[in-house]
Amino acid sequence: MENMMEEKRQGETLLWGGSQEASKKMYIESYGCAMNFSDSEIVASILTKEGYGTTQQLEEADLVLVNTCSIRDKAEQTVRKRLEFFQSVKKINPGMRVGVLGCMAERLKSKFLEEEKIVDMVVGPDAYKDLPNLLKEVEDGRAAVNVILSKDETYGDVAPVRLQTNGVTAFVSITRGCDNMCTFCVVPFTRGRERSRDPHSIVEEVNTLWANGYREVTLLGQNVDSYLWYGGGLKKDYIKASEMQKATAIHFADLLQMVAEAQPKMRIRFSTSNPQDMAEDVLHTIARYPNICNNIHLPVQSGSTRILKEMNRQHTREEYIALIDKIRSIIPDCAISHDMISGFPTETEADHQDTLSLMAYVKYDYGYMFAYSERPGTPAAKKLIDDVPEAVKKRRLQEIVNLQRAHCDYRTKQHLGKTEEVLIEGTSKKSEAHWMGRNSQNMVVVFPKEHYQKGDFVMVKITDCTSATLMGQAVGYS
Repeated sequence: MENMMEEKRQGETLLWGGSQEASKKMYIESYGCAMNFSDSEIVASILTKEGYGTTQQLEEADLVLVNTCSIRDKAEQTVRKRLEFFQSVKKINPGMRVGVLGCMAERLKSKFLEEEKIVDMVVGPDAYKDLPNLLKEVEDGRAAVNVILSKDETYGDVAPVRLQTNGVTAFVSITRGCDNMCTFCVVPFTRGRERSRDPHSIVEEVNTLWANGYREVTLLGQNVDSYLWYGGGLKKDYIKASEMQKATAIHFADLLQMVAEAQPKMRIRFSTSNPQDMAEDVLHTIARYPNICNNIHLPVQSGSTRILKEMNRQHTREEYIALIDKIRSIIPDCAISHDMISGFPTETEADHQDTLSLMAYVKYDYGYMFAYSERPGTPAAKKLIDDVPEAVKKRRLQEIVNLQRAHCDYRTKQHLGKTEEVLIEGTSKKSEAHWMGRNSQNMVVVFPKEHYQKGDFVMVKITDCTSATLMGQAVGYS
């Protein structure tokens, strides 16, 4: 899995809340990638049927759930501090129960339940349908756990509860798990092997979202380019499929086409892509359908072929650059973003310079950059010594960040003078008199409200910018 999926990043928190009337109240916090936030909507749906409403007031919650991330140490430490805080709240409200969901649940189940005894329930990403049974165990005074990884669970039959939403944009999960064993990543061990969701259930969810007023969806997966529907089952078992199954199999480009044609006015994004799996037909599909956004998140992690090999990334620097060139050729105005890790074990100054030179070649529109943190249980932790000093990691990371800031400034200035379609998502955080929306390239655009409404597609002439935001004036509906 890549380090990023769409908008939600490590350490960010989302409080799911509302005013639903129910006999019991649940309070959910989510951390990490967009898949976790999407999963929290599934959990809310399952528990709503069990009589739970949602609350934003922790003190009145009967059940507190923390959807966790293990991809970096900082995210885990944040969650631990929250769990300690919840224990202090339980002293005031002893009837409150605390459960851990997601990737940390699978990795640290024994510590949480048996050694530290700081939670009542531990539930892995594939076990959310078992929540009603686990809650009964907790109510009977027993600690409850289910972290079994599934070979076929995709939650395709669960209609997510859209909570704390802007009512305009939504996530739609299309795959779960990851088969790419990058040496730094815990995801294959916490979320299991790749399996894809029935495409017809995906289209049905998108149709429902449109009918309910949503105007943009992001198709989610640890690796969306690996999407493969041949009737169900793990992707690795596709080799055993019948000739008929293979002949009618639906790949990611096919799914994009299905969704784009099902709702021609619905904006479509996707995340996350893997360079080794992105096929050229996906690029042609993006170019062919105007409602598929010109925005690709394409994590590279390092600009050094040697380091990429140590990471078990199945592409070289040269292959990645060739893919970038192909994207630019087929989708000239496509925004490209990245994930980058500084200080991976054995990284030299020459390797670091390779990363900076790759960035200089691509000039990414934006990126997500991190210093390497060893994750227990990963191949890198088992086989490689974390030998880059922290001070060196931080210095290299800062150089990467500084270069990306310059490239962000360069890319935003390219939009000056252009008139671009913007989907209004809500009021600007800095001005009640201005709307905030995004263009096809996923850049934030701010402009005066006038008579326009949230959810409108508006043509905006870009007149000014910062390194992260475009500003302009609406000239009419698109």
